[in-house]
Amino acid sequence: MKSGNRKSRMLLLGVLIVLSAMLAFGVMTLPKPRPLDADGFSSARVARDIEVISREPHSVAHPVEREKVREYIVGRLEDLGAEVHRYQFDSVPGPPVLGEYYFDAVNLVADFAPLSPEKEVTYLMLTAHYDSRHINHLPDGPSVSFGAADDGYGVGVILETVSCLLEHRGQWKQGVRILFTDAEETKMIGMKMMWEHKRDVFKDVGLIINVEARGPWGPALMFETSPGNERIMDLYASSARYPYTYSLTNVVYEFLPNLTDFTIVKDEVPGLNFSTVADYNHYHTSLDNFSNISERSIQHYGEQILPATLNYLRNPEYADKDYFKAESSTVNFSIPVLGLFNVGKTAYAVINILIFLLFAILCVYETKRGKLRILNVLKHSGLMLLAAVSVLALGEIIGYLCATIAGDSFSLFGVVQGALFDNKVMLVSTIILTALTVLIYCFKRRNSQARLYAYEWLFGVLVLEFVFSILLLVTVGENMMFLIPLFFACLALLLCRITSWNAWIPISIAGIILHSCSFLYVLAMALTVGAFGIVALLSLLDLLVILPLSDIYMEDND
Repeated sequence: MKSGNRKSRMLLLGVLIVLSAMLAFGVMTLPKPRPLDADGFSSARVARDIEVISREPHSVAHPVEREKVREYIVGRLEDLGAEVHRYQFDSVPGPPVLGEYYFDAVNLVADFAPLSPEKEVTYLMLTAHYDSRHINHLPDGPSVSFGAADDGYGVGVILETVSCLLEHRGQWKQGVRILFTDAEETKMIGMKMMWEHKRDVFKDVGLIINVEARGPWGPALMFETSPGNERIMDLYASSARYPYTYSLTNVVYEFLPNLTDFTIVKDEVPGLNFSTVADYNHYHTSLDNFSNISERSIQHYGEQILPATLNYLRNPEYADKDYFKAESSTVNFSIPVLGLFNVGKTAYAVINILIFLLFAILCVYETKRGKLRILNVLKHSGLMLLAAVSVLALGEIIGYLCATIAGDSFSLFGVVQGALFDNKVMLVSTIILTALTVLIYCFKRRNSQARLYAYEWLFGVLVLEFVFSILLLVTVGENMMFLIPLFFACLALLLCRITSWNAWIPISIAGIILHSCSFLYVLAMALTVGAFGIVALLSLLDLLVILPLSDIYMEDND
């Protein structure tokens, strides 16, 4: 290959890699904050509410401060034209950390009916909790949250969403019911009491949207739905701007120690659950304060929730409160720039089979072309599997050391809180892992036939992606973290052969990076350094696909 052509390819590849990583981490792919005087949803107006709500800690251990927040919210709802109903539950036992302590839990309910209601109105319920976290004993001492994100975000986003929805009230076919719960941080007491003793509040609700926050920044993730989510996901997919979701997070969430109000009702009332997933050390600690809020994250909530709720309220089809109760669920995931992919489980299984067949055909084709020696491919697969297991173990050792240094307890793949340096450790470790992998690849190919080595390396890791995809598809029903790089790599090779245009390779690499960086960010933030081994393993496998693809693009002339 001529030197100039090689330099051009290298430049194109480098630009695409950097741009893809930037887009994956939200640069230009998440909405910009909107000012106070903006039309539609405004993060600045939400921030104005949060500033008031988060002035002081307002947990169940702070009755005076909690009442101030409650009365502020009541005033805001009344300003919007609602009659607010208080549901009070007396002498509720407090969390054990507070000793022998009792408090009164007060939930707030406000209805906004359509201007021309039908005989029976179905309601959209918007929920969030207004209490902040009570004292949390961390390795470096006790900490109390100001509740700016958790759940000032939820309260503020709902107030702003309703304000925007009311501008279109003449078009409503359904109504809006707001439920702000108390004592969510105390084992969801407020929602439990409503569900057990005031069930009639839910009897005409056709859809519920819960708004939470686990950390103040990052994308607003639609991380959980009720079972049988096929129609719910159709609504979300057709409405939400900047969609950000993974059905796999429903599975991951089962392993986390955090529950929300939505947990109490999701098996009976169809719904969606939204939350930021950011640094765990800003969750349930004094770092959850107004100075750390992110208006970009707040705007992202609005760009998803407002259009979805407006769609729901306008559509007469949703007047049937059981409309969203379905038997089947979808497999869905979002990739920055490329958007949301949402398919039924049967269709997803068919897609898997087609990709597996494509991989098998490419294996046969490239072997006949002399690009692959099967034994060498299997040898690479074995070595890469060993490397992946080693990285998994190393990641968990790093997590254990971080927990030990911070004085926090460690459980395998568990959540670690208190290691304020954990994100930096994960970032630096990932950079070192990437550099070592690149150096090892370059060193090993130096004494090999470059193109042959690249193909055998690539198919060696694709064999692992193929095997892991099958195992996860059979056991969990979700395998996109392995299927997506397998798909992009196979598609690039196929299109290169069909069109003789090698630029398909950097395009496919960009696709892998867009998916990988976005998904692994969510995984790392959700699971923390305690599960860094999983994140490191997945990062390594993606890198092991990208390296030989880049090599093939730089060297291949046919």
